[in-house]
Formats: sequence, C-alpha cells, structure tokens
Amino acid sequence: MSRARHLAVILLAVAAGLVSTPAAARTDHNLGFWLNLTAQGKVAGRGAWFVELQPRLQDELSRVDQVLARTAVGYEVAKGLTLYQGYAHIFLPVAGTGDPNEDRLFQQISWTIPGLARGELSSRTRIEERWRSDGREMQWRVREMVRFEFPLGGEKSVRALTSSEVFWVLNRVDWRARSGFDQVRTFVGVEIPVGGTSTMEAGYLNQVIDQPGARSTVAHNIALSVFWRW
Repeated sequence: MSRARHLAVILLAVAAGLVSTPAAARTDHNLGFWLNLTAQGKVAGRGAWFVELQPRLQDELSRVDQVLARTAVGYEVAKGLTLYQGYAHIFLPVAGTGDPNEDRLFQQISWTIPGLARGELSSRTRIEERWRSDGREMQWRVREMVRFEFPLGGEKSVRALTSSEVFWVLNRVDWRARSGFDQVRTFVGVEIPVGGTSTMEAGYLNQVIDQPGARSTVAHNIALSVFWRW
C-alpha cells in the first residue's frame, strides 16, 4: 500500500472513530437539505480565489437553519498545495431571538495528495476565528477534511466521491461554554461533469453535532453542490 493510501486510511479511521465521541444519553434526528453554489478560479498563474453561497434547510426541511456566504484568496506555494485567507458571514435565523449572526476569519491549507495510480485523494485544513453577535469573545476552531474521488469510467466520467470532516473547538467562550469535539460530517455521493472543468456533486451528508446536556444531533442531509471553475 502506498504512503498516500496509508494516510487516507489513518485519517478516515480517526474521523470515523470521532463520530462516537459525544456519548450522548439522547440523540435527536432530523432531515435537511444543503445547497452549495461555488465559483472559483486562478489568477496570474499561482493566485487562487473562491466565493460560496450556502443556504441550508433543517428540521424536516421546514425552516432555514442558516445561510453562509464565504470568500477567500489564496496562493499555490507548490504543485497541489494552496494556502488561503478567507472571511465568512453566517445568517442564523432563530425564531424569537433577534437572529444572531456569525463572522469568521479563516486560514486554509488545500492539498492534493500524490501517490495514487487512479482517483484523487485530498486534504483540507481550516483554522477559524469566530465571533457571534450574541457574545463578546472569539472562538478558535480547527477543521480537517479528507476527500477521495474515484472515476467510474474514463477520466472525464462520473466519479464516486466520499469525504469526512472533523471539527474541534480549542477554547470556551461566553456564547459556547465548552471546548473539544464539535461535530463530524461524512459525505457519500457522486461528482458529475457539467461542462469544461465545472462539476456538480450530489449525495448524502451525515452530520453528528455535539450538544449541551449530554445530547447530540444527527442530521441526515440531502446535499447538492455546483462548482463553476475559471
């Protein structure tokens, strides 16, 4: 087994193990729909950018849980390795609470891991600095995603796709009085070419979220993403 495959097995095993981290006495389930619209491209050879808009429905598709707008600029420091600096604003509609909002700065490392004879293995690491309108303090959070794509036919064919992303909070703040494991997201689906280098991804996203009071939430989400690439 190659070094890249060893790394993929280890990271995905760690992510899968963390799904059971919040050993909750109560688990709530709900159905959601996530839409991700992303435009991205390159500038002057090594420059990079992306812009995202993500509305998300939750609670059996009955309400808008959040709307996320995110953008970043980056630089490819080596082949397959790009560093980004970005900003996100998140609208959080909550009935009767004045709709708190969140602002984030984030730093991102995107890496396409070499060594596979077929398919593509990649990693995305994010460090986030988060502020909410219903609190005063800044939260630090780390996210690590491992993603694998495998062509089902030729190189330009539909691809099977899976990914797992673990979220870990580093400090307690006045709007979230706990640190440690936050959530894990696991996706299984397909990537479909839609013209040029643009693609669409569709599938199932399982989200396990740690909640206060020895509780957890498991969201079963229908996920659809469209990526326009320049």
